[in-house]
Amino acid sequence: MHFIGSIIVGAIAGWIASELMKRKKKSLLRYLVLGIIGGLVGGILFSFLQIEPTGIIGQLISSVLGSVVVIWGVDKLRS
Repeated sequence: MHFIGSIIVGAIAGWIASELMKRKKKSLLRYLVLGIIGGLVGGILFSFLQIEPTGIIGQLISSVLGSVVVIWGVDKLRS
């Protein structure tokens, strides 16, 4: 069940991050992948800062911030 919850949080985080970064509308699969990668990046960033996100809201914030970093990085690589 934790795996399914992480996928749902990842999809929501990917969607929120793409809205914050004013990206074009994409598919749910793209949001899901972006959110999962963002969750990993956010976890690494929060670990580096010695912050441990707790609960679903903490995980969502971590994933959104990580997704924003991933979108920003991809945009910089493409330009």
